[in-house]
Amino acid sequence: MLRRASLLWVLDVGCWMLVVFLFINMRFLVRKRRTAPAVIIVALIDVLIVLLIFLMVTTTFKQQPFMKLTLPEATAALNSGANENPPLIVNIAADGQIRFGPKGDAVTADQLLQQLQTRVAEARLVRKEIKLAIRADKGAAWGKVVQVMDIAKKANIKVMSAFTKEPGKP
Repeated sequence: MLRRASLLWVLDVGCWMLVVFLFINMRFLVRKRRTAPAVIIVALIDVLIVLLIFLMVTTTFKQQPFMKLTLPEATAALNSGANENPPLIVNIAADGQIRFGPKGDAVTADQLLQQLQTRVAEARLVRKEIKLAIRADKGAAWGKVVQVMDIAKKANIKVMSAFTKEPGKP
């Protein structure tokens, strides 16, 4: 009866007291602490590897020459295509030294002729045309350039070109 009387008293006082009385006895949910989200390292490594491969494939690498040459300038320089056969490269230093091959080995005129004839014979077996590119220093004697061109003709190389640089570029 006491309980009923207190409930009636609450009703008499006003509706807001009833609401307070009911909320006092309610149990609210206790929230548990959330754990920090775990970073999945394996997925991050996978993404970084894919990104690294993408950058490696799309990056162009500049070839560093083994010999420092000052190339002559030409306004109508011809750029070779990417899908063409790469030419054989003969380097002529300012002092007249001739270098040939991917490592730039110093050769004499006779050794150059023998190596070019060997390359031409190998190319004929697979029916490819050999091209020769002469990379001569600006200060190299013109006679050395003509000598290399003459050796190439003796080796039966028909296509020859020279390395130049565009005006204004280092």
